[in-house]
Amino acid sequence: MKPKEDEVSTIHNEGTILKGIGAIEIGVGLGILGLLKFRIIRGINLAIRDAIKGRASDPYVVLNVGDQKLKTSVIKNNCNPEWNEERTISIKDVTTPIHLSVYDKDTFSVDDKMGDADIDLKPYIQCVQIMGLNKLPNGSVVMTFQPDETNCLSQESCCIWRNENIVQEMTLGLKNVESGELVVEIEWVDVIGCRGLSHLQF
Repeated sequence: MKPKEDEVSTIHNEGTILKGIGAIEIGVGLGILGLLKFRIIRGINLAIRDAIKGRASDPYVVLNVGDQKLKTSVIKNNCNPEWNEERTISIKDVTTPIHLSVYDKDTFSVDDKMGDADIDLKPYIQCVQIMGLNKLPNGSVVMTFQPDETNCLSQESCCIWRNENIVQEMTLGLKNVESGELVVEIEWVDVIGCRGLSHLQF
């Protein structure tokens, strides 16, 4: 399947090409650790930017990490949009935060910003590095994280053992806006030929 434009990371200019979900060709010497599946599930009580059209917005999400930039589709006239979309990004440095921005799509003017949030990957990566998780029942909670001044969580976040992998579920409170949350999930994917996580220490 040929990837849509929004599913292709800008890193392809260096030799990395995403082909649909979860597949990648690794260029020599890129130093990629692995892949991260990023699921944008829904928005909650997003800011109103299209008052003329009925007190709603036409939101979409932009995901930035390093030199990669990916987008979701636009959901029309909805402040509680359901995306349920997955994007795959390559990770070179787990200390590089993932930046999410929400925008209101405008036809005749610059898109209005509707808040942003950052994700620190390090706590999740530490959870992924735990050994012996394959003995756990599917759906087991491996670790939980609480909202504090170091993250954008708006409620407790759980790392769950799901289908032989660790998935972190997060509800993120958007910054620099009057209201809004994003519900997302992240899932690490090891790729043959990549450096992996075993050598990392925190």
